Amino acid sequence: MRTRELGRGGPAVPVIGYGAWPLSNNMGAVSDRDARASVEEALARGVTVIDTAEVYGPSEERLGSLLRPHRERIFLATKVSGSNLTSAHVREAVETSLRRLQTEALDLYQIHWFDDRQPLEEGLETMAAMQAEGKIRYLGLSNFDVPQMERALKVAPIQSLQPRYNMFDRQIEAAILPFCREHGIGILAHSPLGKGLLAGKYRPGHAFALDDERSQFDRFNGERFAAYIAKADRLQAIAAARGLTLPQLAVAWTLRDEAVTVCLAGAKDAHQARENAAAGDVVLSAGELRQIEAILAEGEEHE
Repeated sequence: MRTRELGRGGPAVPVIGYGAWPLSNNMGAVSDRDARASVEEALARGVTVIDTAEVYGPSEERLGSLLRPHRERIFLATKVSGSNLTSAHVREAVETSLRRLQTEALDLYQIHWFDDRQPLEEGLETMAAMQAEGKIRYLGLSNFDVPQMERALKVAPIQSLQPRYNMFDRQIEAAILPFCREHGIGILAHSPLGKGLLAGKYRPGHAFALDDERSQFDRFNGERFAAYIAKADRLQAIAAARGLTLPQLAVAWTLRDEAVTVCLAGAKDAHQARENAAAGDVVLSAGELRQIEAILAEGEEHE
């Protein structure tokens, strides 16, 4: 699989990563059997960037035993909740993640989101101290905007940012991508399928189960959902012409810009993991990108 450098002077990592949010069971239950199969398939296909978080339900515990035999070849990333950045909590969170993930060090430790009620500087200083202790290799941020990143950079070097990025959520293109490019900050793009809007398997009127977070989101209901699906159907025609699935087209699209280091794609089973990995070798042509852009520009809508 292709690799890219994660941030200036950072490690070379595969362009496809495994996003562990589905293992939290918040998008519907994933059995232990399917969880294991998805992780093993991803690793077999060269997907060795694994991203999780302390708030991803049982995902860290599930990953710990699965990843331990392969730890030396994995770039393991997790996150501390943005809701508590006191030094005491950050230390506790790191130690808890180390225990759950059955490892002695984390390759990337990220602040999950910005909360102006929290002591950002204190949290980052603690992360930097634990980096010096050898428990963290690189420091990262997730879901931060430019002013928030500027504030963080005054405290410690930041290797990466993890923002939401997909065909329907392109807000980072205006300021965040240029800032990261200028400052040598790698991008780990999450939610490349828009939590299923670009999965190619839902029809208007689909009712998500109550244990699926999407049942509570406006964009997955009513006319708004139908409009997204109609656009996804048109994109699927471009994918089919290339011999790709819509998810593979969506993942490859996020990687069209070298500023995006890794596309973090979730998987609920081995088939999805295999499909995600194959997208890492897809380079879209200029003509295909123009076709996609024309479809996305029609009735453009962002959250």
